[in-house]
Amino acid sequence: MDHLDRVFIAGTDTGIGKTHVSCALLHALRATGRDAVGMKPVASGCEQTPDGLRNEDALALQAAGPAGVPYDTINPISLRAPLSPHLAAACDGVTVTLPPLTAAFERLRARHAPVVVEGVGGWLVPLAPGLLASELARAWRLPVILVVGLRLGCLNHALLSARAIIDDGCQLLGWIGNRIDPAMAAVEENLATLRELLPAPCLGVLPHGELPPHAARHLDAALAALA
Repeated sequence: MDHLDRVFIAGTDTGIGKTHVSCALLHALRATGRDAVGMKPVASGCEQTPDGLRNEDALALQAAGPAGVPYDTINPISLRAPLSPHLAAACDGVTVTLPPLTAAFERLRARHAPVVVEGVGGWLVPLAPGLLASELARAWRLPVILVVGLRLGCLNHALLSARAIIDDGCQLLGWIGNRIDPAMAAVEENLATLRELLPAPCLGVLPHGELPPHAARHLDAALAALA
């Protein structure tokens, strides 16, 4: 059976759990025997360590994947300031361009499958003048899974994001709900609305507070979409 060998994890916003979902998906894929690896092409808010700049999200992806994958392949562009990437890059005197990111992606793709590429912020976050985060999915022909952070306002954010993904010519495989606000009112009603209005299937809903290895059990539909 042929499997999808790559996927892009987009989000309705920043701070809605793209890394949490990406790590849970990596655990779910690897539990089926697939040699899945994570990638965070661009990360801001990195900290200086004895090994160089490191990003918490990228380190989580590295830990959830196969051993021995170099950090700078998983996260080729590391930026210090916790800002939008184009602003963080300007602070560091760096210009983010597509070719080195593509080279790192191709190195991962040559050795592992699938490559789970986590975006940065929302779909249209600028990486550099004239380069949006969405261009990674477009250039690498990545089908997209949209992470919907379940909180007040998620309906509008999800519908706008889905429209933008489709208008950009990308395949929206489906969406995953992530319970980031355990006190959110009318959760089931909001989920029903998302299922009704989003033009792609729900591939799972992750409860609040579960670590990725345990949350992986909620992603059977996502595994089926990647088959």
